[in-house]
Amino acid sequence: MKSKFNRIGIIAGSGVEGLLFTKSFQLKEVKTKYGSVQVKIGKAGGREIVFLNRHGAGYAAPHAINYLANIQAFRDLGVNKIIATAAVGSLSLKMKPGDFVLLSDFIDFTRNRQAYFNPSEFTDLTCPYNMGLRKALQKAAAKLKMKINPSAVYVCTEGPRFETRSEIKMFQRVGGEVVGMTNVPEVVLAMEAGLPYAAVGVVTNYAAGISPKLISSEEVLGMMKAKNQALSSLLLQTLRDLP
Repeated sequence: MKSKFNRIGIIAGSGVEGLLFTKSFQLKEVKTKYGSVQVKIGKAGGREIVFLNRHGAGYAAPHAINYLANIQAFRDLGVNKIIATAAVGSLSLKMKPGDFVLLSDFIDFTRNRQAYFNPSEFTDLTCPYNMGLRKALQKAAAKLKMKINPSAVYVCTEGPRFETRSEIKMFQRVGGEVVGMTNVPEVVLAMEAGLPYAAVGVVTNYAAGISPKLISSEEVLGMMKAKNQALSSLLLQTLRDLP
């Protein structure tokens, strides 16, 4: 049944507790059958937006995020599309810290996460990231004269530790291009729920063995905060361009 709403969900995470255009949004607690979620609701780009920080108010670590409650909250609020942000480490010198990249596929190396609403349901993940939303993000980036890498294979690890050099070498060999800790099962649950989903990654660092220095959470958070204005502009322009 078609929702009476036409809301767009935005998910942000580490270092992006809010976007510039969400400052005036109203806080709302949503009680789902999987747990309670805090969201902010408001208007931007001529759209009604539901903004969610995936880590929650108390900052749940990547492996402890209540992904089911997050996506269920969007379902309950009548969200029809989701655009997410992701902090990613680069597995290649071609993508440097500060670059934007659109996720195009993923490889799942998580281990202990509840990844499905219905474990007996088979969900096709041939194209996990919606092409229409990805094209809208590319179009918005072009209008803003922002460089954005059009595709990248995302490797999701369990976290919260960073990866070893040997793990990064393995991820490179199996086709990984960026690495992170939060996009799975988020994208899987969105697909299962029938919600078109896209994710724009912000490269925060080179991965272990590529980076000339040790990786720290401060480096990741600092880059995400530094890119908040550009990320806000990109998402706002995308909202304006969506059909």
